[in-house]
Amino acid sequence: MSEESGFYFNDFYKKCTIINAITKMDVRLIDKDGNATLQLVNHHIPAVLQNINNEYFTINETLRKNETNSYYYHVNSFGLEYIAAGIWRNSIFYGSALIGPFISSIPSIGFISDILSTNKLPVSERKQLEEFYTSLTVISSMDSNSIGDLLVNMCIHKHIDSQLITSEIITPPLNKEQLKTNIAESKTMIEARYQFEKRVMDAIAKGDREEIARIANESNSLLHISDRIPESPIRSAKNITLVMNTVCRKAAERGGVHPIYIHTISEKFAILIERAPNLPHLKKLGIVMINEYCELVQTFSTRNYSFIVKKAVDYIHLHLETPLTLHDLAATLHVNPSHLSRKFKSETTMNIIDYINQKRVEEAKLYLQRGNVSITEIAFMVGFNDLNYFSRVFKKMTSFTPSQYIKRFT
Repeated sequence: MSEESGFYFNDFYKKCTIINAITKMDVRLIDKDGNATLQLVNHHIPAVLQNINNEYFTINETLRKNETNSYYYHVNSFGLEYIAAGIWRNSIFYGSALIGPFISSIPSIGFISDILSTNKLPVSERKQLEEFYTSLTVISSMDSNSIGDLLVNMCIHKHIDSQLITSEIITPPLNKEQLKTNIAESKTMIEARYQFEKRVMDAIAKGDREEIARIANESNSLLHISDRIPESPIRSAKNITLVMNTVCRKAAERGGVHPIYIHTISEKFAILIERAPNLPHLKKLGIVMINEYCELVQTFSTRNYSFIVKKAVDYIHLHLETPLTLHDLAATLHVNPSHLSRKFKSETTMNIIDYINQKRVEEAKLYLQRGNVSITEIAFMVGFNDLNYFSRVFKKMTSFTPSQYIKRFT
């Protein structure tokens, strides 16, 4: 990087920090060779998605060929959207400032299915991708135009450091009686919060949504506690909700959920909490979060299984699209096939092949309902290497052939 280029980029470090703080979106500063020299990133793109790094050069080249006041709306094959503007000085292109990823509509199950099928991604990554896409900011076309305008104007003009002017600070007189009252009330609130957290943890660990509903109704949401903190109620509420996210994560772990699922949902809610614009939104988000952790335990818990069956179930869920047989699974887990088969059947009430097929059929239903992928492709995507076998298994478990299922449910 030349001395002149370095000078301009130092100026843009400040601008990118400002954009990141205001938009709460990821911001990257890209040099003219397509290298990210600054990354202010909250969203860590899942490993299964191709890294955008190799797209930086393409973005730069597009901006370089257009007017200096242009911004580029970039969408990749994974549906991840970005806005970029070029850094120009005296008609020389020095790089670009990039905002994103974001999405322009709320991601549905069908959206995730299309991403998986279009990019030939493993179906076992569905849960992680759902959590990732749900955590992204949803931007309307009007908002994207405003972001583009903002980015172009910030890129064109030199940064000017602002100067803060404050009013005189007036310290209120200390009221000792009020202070005692506040301390007593805070003690009561803290005790209530810890009792609330314990009940929530127990309910999540058991996957008990009915108990979660009772707790929510009785407490009318834990976040009312933060309303009584006068200095910054929204910040206080966010802090408490972040703590609750950690509590839920620990509860889900205690409930027997694999760490990979816990990590993705925890990261999603950490981002959504920080992005919450007001207290009512944050309170609703808190209830949604608790319920999602509870549902996670219901779906992926291996709490009541022995160590070996727990390992087998986790492996199946995370490798659903790969060849899976009893002997392959036993070899992977370093256990005798007969022993694994007996343990699995006694604890899950299903033999291993039936369990695998059930999970594959559940995944196949999502694609069949979309109707935009052939039955043959779906069979291979979910792990069946024989179309006839897939059709027989599907009919056995649903009472419909794949073709009949499409006609009935699409």
